[in-house]
Amino acid sequence: MTLAAVFAIAWQPTGFAQPDRHDPSSETRLKAAFLYKFASYVEWPPQNAPGPGAPLVIGVMDADALMRELSEITVGRSIDDHPIEVRRLDPSEPLAGVQILFIGNRRGSQLDTQLLPTRRQPILTVTESRGAISNGSIINFTVERDRVRFEVSLAAAEASRLKLSSRLLSVASRVHRKAK
Repeated sequence: MTLAAVFAIAWQPTGFAQPDRHDPSSETRLKAAFLYKFASYVEWPPQNAPGPGAPLVIGVMDADALMRELSEITVGRSIDDHPIEVRRLDPSEPLAGVQILFIGNRRGSQLDTQLLPTRRQPILTVTESRGAISNGSIINFTVERDRVRFEVSLAAAEASRLKLSSRLLSVASRVHRKAK
């Protein structure tokens, strides 16, 4: 399923992509699907991309339900001949070998502290916290009118030496072009 297809489902008035206010698992499933698909729309610097046959590693902090969903979605799948590896990470763990880092809902200084080690590192940071873009996140999930959306910071992506596909940017609800 392409990112555009995942996003199209999110815009539909019915289907699993419209999170049920009483069923947070549908929102979690959609975020996991987006997270998996994001990897197809990012170019890492050659020296930081996974080597031939090496896994593409998605680290998950503070989001066990999303980690379970993501693990189920990615079983047996690969992106550009890289199998997907999902790792649960504690905030104190090193981020070596991680290409994508998802940080569950955090507030203010907690989020800033978690994002600090990723700044200027070739790690796609994805969050789900209010104000996360201004704290340095590259992609941040939002829920608007009961639908999952995401916003993108081009400045944070450039600082991390990541190139984001125009196809990804075209489906973002908001693209922040300058640092906040």
